[in-house]
Amino acid sequence: MNGDDALRAAVQRLKAAGIDGAARDARWLLAHAMGVSPDKMPAHLDNPLDDTAQKALDAALTAREARQPVSQIIGYREFWGRRFRVTQDVLDPRPETETLIELALEQPFARVLDLGTGSGAILLTLLAERRGATGTGTDISEAALEVAARNSDDLRLSHRAGFQRSNWYRDVGGLFDLIVSNPPYIAADEMPGLAPEVREWEPQTALTDGADGLTAYRAIAAGAGAHLAPHGRVIVETGPTQGPAVAAIFAAAGLENVTCHPDIDGRQRAVSALKT
Repeated sequence: MNGDDALRAAVQRLKAAGIDGAARDARWLLAHAMGVSPDKMPAHLDNPLDDTAQKALDAALTAREARQPVSQIIGYREFWGRRFRVTQDVLDPRPETETLIELALEQPFARVLDLGTGSGAILLTLLAERRGATGTGTDISEAALEVAARNSDDLRLSHRAGFQRSNWYRDVGGLFDLIVSNPPYIAADEMPGLAPEVREWEPQTALTDGADGLTAYRAIAAGAGAHLAPHGRVIVETGPTQGPAVAAIFAAAGLENVTCHPDIDGRQRAVSALKT
């Protein structure tokens, strides 16, 4: 069996399992099994698959049939043009989070705090884009912090990025020009409606507060004033219907210039505010 035969069989197998985007996923999984990058895989489709590659592909397809996300199977996800390690201990970096990155990069900053850092994708992207900036990423999960630290090493940012275990601001000291977060915002009653790739494979504590989906925003707003430098900003990702509620929480905490921001599809996906 060559790569082309394997690809056609993989697509059919994933389609039979009801996987959306079966052709796309099959290409990524075959590239992973063959040990080549997805963009270079077409040049290898005439090559025969050895036993090792066939076994790797079968294992990857079995995992995908069980609805494990492709990023977890292959071990990484592309975000803002960079590769980030992904495991079951962290959220999969998603395109909508790039709205937060765009907003953050609109103004200068020297010191960043990323609350609930997970893979570190937000913090590390911001530091990679702003030479000289430094930052801290916090998380309650030691396993997530290990993933973030490895991503920091991979991107050669360890000298500018630090990671520590903390429940929001509890163990954080100092002032920051920018506070960012993609917190758990899914309400408890929304969890059953999530895709199984999310509901069954991503960390529950990074998805939901087990309540109304706004608990984290209350904590972030309450501590922002004490941890922001003068004229510092806070920017958070939100669910597509949460913008007004989060904006009200930030305004009630005394923050100013509170603004809801849409993503490229016009859905409100971020809220920003300023400490004057």
